[in-house]
Amino acid sequence: MSGEPCLSDPFHTLREVEVRGGALCVAQAGPPPGEADAVVLAVHGITSSHVAFRATARELGAGPGVCLLAPDLRGRGHSTLPGPYGFASHEADLLAALDDAGVERVILAGHSMGAYVGARLAADHPDRVAALVLVDGGLLVPIPAEHDPAELLTTAIEQTTARLRMTFESVDEYVGLWRDHPALLDQWNDDVDAYARYDMTGEPPTIRCVVSTAAVAADCTDLMYDEPTRTALDRVRAPIRLLRAERGLFDDDPVLPESVVDGFAAAHPDATVEMLDGANHYTLIFAAPGPQRIAAAIRAAIPAFSGRRGI
Repeated sequence: MSGEPCLSDPFHTLREVEVRGGALCVAQAGPPPGEADAVVLAVHGITSSHVAFRATARELGAGPGVCLLAPDLRGRGHSTLPGPYGFASHEADLLAALDDAGVERVILAGHSMGAYVGARLAADHPDRVAALVLVDGGLLVPIPAEHDPAELLTTAIEQTTARLRMTFESVDEYVGLWRDHPALLDQWNDDVDAYARYDMTGEPPTIRCVVSTAAVAADCTDLMYDEPTRTALDRVRAPIRLLRAERGLFDDDPVLPESVVDGFAAAHPDATVEMLDGANHYTLIFAAPGPQRIAAAIRAAIPAFSGRRGI
């Protein structure tokens, strides 16, 4: 990456939190929770990790007083935990992470599937979530009447887990898969590189992505069939800010269709909705100005944070 600045890792601490079946890895950036002006819990996407929030954490660190806690969800990153998987498990794990950190309430930011996890936690435990920042996710996308939900689920699982079933002869070969990704071709940086390298396990010539296919299948199933998950956003009482990308996972159609966003805005007139023109689902979180706008949305939510940190 000649000529590009080296982007530092803002996560200075990796905590191990005791949860069912083992330890949940939680990264921390910024001051300790008990000394912070506000605490943010950042939840990543379905085949992602806490490293996705490096750029956002760095932006938040440029100003005063924000502690960012970012877990590797069960079955991802360094949280190599067994099942049962799914949204109820994510909710229990995140509550354990907050309790371990001594945090009563947080601003919750979720990217992609993490936005749905965040909405579920905010709906079920309104006392723990002061504000909700949705990043290209969290909204209910109806299943078209002409489609069989079971077939859609099978296709979604196959597509989402395709990378997880592949093996690679070297680290660089795996990183090259991401370098060639249509959404990242012109936006490669140290944060994306770190994200890809953190994602791997095994030894050459059978390196693979660390993410559990069973965990992904369980989350896909909940997103398709689990009503408390699918309708969580309608039960959220905390202030909501939505940031959405103009384009989708492969620099194509957006993840959140215009009609879905319009319906959400009509049903939630107090919510703030912001479109990032030119961004796609990945550059929204990895490349300027996406992380800056996410950090700004989080800082705008700080007045909703009560400052009560002990439990």
